[in-house]
Amino acid sequence: MIVINARFLTQKITGVQRYAIEICKRFPESIKEKRIILVAPKGELINKEELNFLKIHQFGNFKGHLWEQIDLVNFLKNNNNPILINFGGVGPVYYKNKITYIHDLAFKYYPKNFSYLFQKAYNIFVPISARNALRVITVSNYVKKDIESHFNIKNIEVVYCAKGTHFKNLSLDREKIILAVSSLDPRKNFNRIINAYQQLDSEYKLYFVGAKAKSFSKINITKESINENIIFTGYLSDDDLKELYNRASIFVYASLFEGFGIPPLEAQACGCPCIVSNKTSLPEVYLDSVEYCEPESIESIKNKLEFLIKNKEKREELVKKGYKNIARFSWDTSAKKLISIISLEI
Repeated sequence: MIVINARFLTQKITGVQRYAIEICKRFPESIKEKRIILVAPKGELINKEELNFLKIHQFGNFKGHLWEQIDLVNFLKNNNNPILINFGGVGPVYYKNKITYIHDLAFKYYPKNFSYLFQKAYNIFVPISARNALRVITVSNYVKKDIESHFNIKNIEVVYCAKGTHFKNLSLDREKIILAVSSLDPRKNFNRIINAYQQLDSEYKLYFVGAKAKSFSKINITKESINENIIFTGYLSDDDLKELYNRASIFVYASLFEGFGIPPLEAQACGCPCIVSNKTSLPEVYLDSVEYCEPESIESIKNKLEFLIKNKEKREELVKKGYKNIARFSWDTSAKKLISIISLEI
């Protein structure tokens, strides 16, 4: 038996949950004759229909982190301690027969951006969980080096993200829309994007797509953001998001910190040129396929927005480069790499 911690099926889909679902969709029913089973808390599951070919077992009485540390551990012990695949979060801290993911160390660099309990728990327990794992998986070489430096462990593999196959160019008419997509996490830098936008002399509207997660600290939306030309859509379905990527003329992702950063890949797949932060993992992922900004500089963000608004040829060039860039990443390739890593440990 191979057990997947499927707590992600109880959560709204952001980057980590999308990663887990896309990889699991490409798993076989078994690896080396060991059947794959997803174990989740009791209650409503989100998007489980995408994984119905795999066995899904709901077990235990707790929710959230307590479920992982008590119920999931009990399930594993009752089934002869099989190998566990943990796609995100802390996972069972002291369980050793596991392969666990660390998507980034944002909690270490930006503790004030998270709730007090969240960042304390992650700073204490993620290093312990990582050192107890057979292997740690992460999503970029940037994060791999970061984990090696902070936790002094070497058993780390990189398995990249990719964009969803449903994100594609629909050949819609482009509108005067600047689009930003992310959870409303302070490190996504939306206040500077708003300030930069306010300085533009343009007919473009600014759309923000994303919802606030419980783990983030209080977010300050300034008075300047209450404006008929600045629209907060909240969380959107993939179909609605795909349409908005196809209507937008410019995508901006001025994040201060990313382990990988999937949304610009989605925008590129939909034919939308991108402005991306020059920090952390993003230059590794996007190479020369985007226009880079300095995310801590409102002036830099403004200048890049202004440049693309006025430069149709540059937008068209970035669209072509974007299509080439997305071809570097594939969920099929990533799933095969993870399967080969699991095969070495069972």
